[in-house]
Amino acid sequence: QVQLVESGGGLVQPGGSLRLSCAASGTIFSIRKMGWYRQAPGKQRELVATVTSGGNTHYADSVKGRFTISEDNAKNTVYLQMDSLKPEDTAVYYCNADIKRFLGPWADYWGQGTQVTVSS
Repeated sequence: QVQLVESGGGLVQPGGSLRLSCAASGTIFSIRKMGWYRQAPGKQRELVATVTSGGNTHYADSVKGRFTISEDNAKNTVYLQMDSLKPEDTAVYYCNADIKRFLGPWADYWGQGTQVTVSS
């Protein structure tokens, strides 16, 4: 069994900052990639940022220069530092990870989501 547990969401004013965390736990053999997606009301889920186990990062154009993704491989944890937040960043943020369990195949796992609301 593998679980992704997110934390750090909340309400923040425009221009403010939040830091999201996502910890993976369970019978994990290896993690290839971790990342964040978001889904706003009435919209499709979209990629925000990803980071590979080797440290390569990828960002959506809409968050480049404002968000920073990082990882702690020893803790199987990924972070998303969100600065200069805008109202259009309001969404449920989901953690995603590409994980191989012991004696199992590579598979995609999702967290339960954490709400981020940017409003004055």
